[in-house]
Amino acid sequence: MTVESTAARKTTRRSSGAKRTAGASAGVKKTAEAGPGEPELIQLLTPEGERVQHPDYDIDLSAGELRGLYRDMVLTRRFDAEATALQRQGELGLWASLLGQEAAQIGSGRALRDDDYVFPTYREHGVAWCRGVDPTNLLGMFRGVNNGGWDPNSNNFHLYTIVLGAQTLHATGYAMGIAKDGADSAVIAYFGDGASSQGDVNESFVFSAVYNAPVVFFCQNNQWAISEPIEKQTRVPLYQRARGFGFPGVRVDGNDVLACLAVTRTALERARRGEGPTLIEAYTYRMAAHTTSDDPTRYRRDAEREAWEAKDPILRLKAYLENEGHADAAFFEELEAESETLGKHVREVVRAMPVPEHTAMFDNVYADGHALVDEERAQFLAYQASFADGEAE
Repeated sequence: MTVESTAARKTTRRSSGAKRTAGASAGVKKTAEAGPGEPELIQLLTPEGERVQHPDYDIDLSAGELRGLYRDMVLTRRFDAEATALQRQGELGLWASLLGQEAAQIGSGRALRDDDYVFPTYREHGVAWCRGVDPTNLLGMFRGVNNGGWDPNSNNFHLYTIVLGAQTLHATGYAMGIAKDGADSAVIAYFGDGASSQGDVNESFVFSAVYNAPVVFFCQNNQWAISEPIEKQTRVPLYQRARGFGFPGVRVDGNDVLACLAVTRTALERARRGEGPTLIEAYTYRMAAHTTSDDPTRYRRDAEREAWEAKDPILRLKAYLENEGHADAAFFEELEAESETLGKHVREVVRAMPVPEHTAMFDNVYADGHALVDEERAQFLAYQASFADGEAE
């Protein structure tokens, strides 16, 4: 792992400082073209780490800003790996890994302004990092010791939503509200390719288009809705669905942090100008299991993962940094040390968390209690007691 020193860059929320440029900068190559069988998508950084230009989406970042994006992705991946390990060790009940999707989340997350509002699903750990949410608060929820762990209004980052697609309606309603208030901020809603089939998502498209809501729908198409491949979700590219609802859609290389930053920034600016919603399809890949309860070897081939490993978002930015002389060995060494420090901190905090009471899941289901819940609690307690009596198999 590689990580950058905190002295080089603050970890609090901030805009990336990216600037749109009208022409190509020195040393920037022509726009990359899709090869045979490859999808058409917006790309500014090739898998080999070569910078390319796009006529509609281009950014000019300083060396420090590029190192900052790299640091974001590396630390997010380190945190994610530690969380996966903690779940395997029995410290967490479940974990949804973002491995491979760092560029989509960091690029879009750093395009946001402080006054923008985020509605995530349950995998947006990188976006949470960009919004300044303490990573250990995320783990408290997956350990079962809290119901979220952070105040959404402190970071303009809503609590994780487990119900597929529900957050898109929340985001649309919130966007309609801030438009009525006259604010020039924007809203972004994250969801996956599987959730795109949910009624809530399509209903949010209808309302956002009709009411011209300042919302960006950011779909991370990681190719698999648990064990269902994308070809069983749609007959056309997901971004083209937006056209039927009356607003634009765009497909971006989800493993290219620069392209994700540029495209999301443009969509957010469009929303703030009162031009309505945009659908962004970040074409990426889920390198790990859907969650730690999933076994992807039962439905995916190794060759597929290996092909996507060659498009790793962190490796391509590292190659660019090295080729352009924007980062030296000291930078990567400091980042490695910071990564290990983060991992150690996460382990210590999680292991210091209390072990949740087994019956806590029955609490607060109803404000005044419920006979059926009481019955289920009693059955659960009897089942637990059977282990002590040696009755359970």
